[in-house]
Amino acid sequence: MKKTCLVALLACLPALAAAEDMPTYKLEMKDGVLSTNRIVVAADKPFRLELKNTGKTAAEFESLPLRKEKVLAPGAESVIVFRKISAGEYKFFDEFHLKTAQGVIIAK
Repeated sequence: MKKTCLVALLACLPALAAAEDMPTYKLEMKDGVLSTNRIVVAADKPFRLELKNTGKTAAEFESLPLRKEKVLAPGAESVIVFRKISAGEYKFFDEFHLKTAQGVIIAK
């Protein structure tokens, strides 16, 4: 049994290393205010988006063109991994604060 667990762990190491090598972008959401409204990434390359809600209300990262969404309670943190996106501009927003929290991911 221990040998099986070790084999399974070793099989996961390349994936973990690859995730650590991915470019990481941070987005802080605070009661309808985004730390940045423009994120520039490399087209056709994987990347991670670290989300942090430092506000007192819930926040939701949502991008309809990228088909990604993540709800964050106050004080919560999460990560979204993008395998790759084609060159272009992809809008995102905080669905709980539509009037003030909108941005774009630019892949080039």
